[in-house]
Amino acid sequence: MAAAESDPKPASAVHSSAVKGGRTVEECQDMIRRSLRTPMVKFLKEHLEKAGCGFGEKFINAVHCDKEISGGYTRGEGIMVCSNHMNVQDEVNQVVIHELIHAYDDCRASNLDWANCAHHACSEIRAGHLSGDCHYKRELLRGFMKIRGHEQDCVRRRVMKSVIANPYCSEAAAKDAMEAVWDVCYNDTKPFDRAP
Repeated sequence: MAAAESDPKPASAVHSSAVKGGRTVEECQDMIRRSLRTPMVKFLKEHLEKAGCGFGEKFINAVHCDKEISGGYTRGEGIMVCSNHMNVQDEVNQVVIHELIHAYDDCRASNLDWANCAHHACSEIRAGHLSGDCHYKRELLRGFMKIRGHEQDCVRRRVMKSVIANPYCSEAAAKDAMEAVWDVCYNDTKPFDRAP
């Protein structure tokens, strides 16, 4: 979900499909520490630092969320992971990776405006495509069993869900923005050489 810089809501949020239950903030914070040791998170952290946007211990935090989101990124504040929507380590890893891609986009594009539907859609396309959010196995677990074209369909579905939640973007504006930037943003794999 995109928000203006002054808006206290996350600039980008991953919508939750997690089952009820979740973890305590303390358990989730431990899971975040474990995620920081995974190769993909280490890679993204290294590239954020190379781009001039390193982060400290307090950049990624577990919080209790009232909204049905898994996490979010807010410029100047960092990443939140919604502990009450997390059940297993893989979910935490995915949220951290997805939000780090948003942080990377925010770092490398000095003019990124989260209130601009096209900017928000582009970062969501990249995060959905590059993070593994739409891996075939994850889609099966969500109940989506399409064999061909599942990844792009998943990215489109998740982009729309996030951009529609942006108070500056109507459903029509979100769809138009996504379609307008799709090719450029889907094919932009930085900081990776190709989509992981």
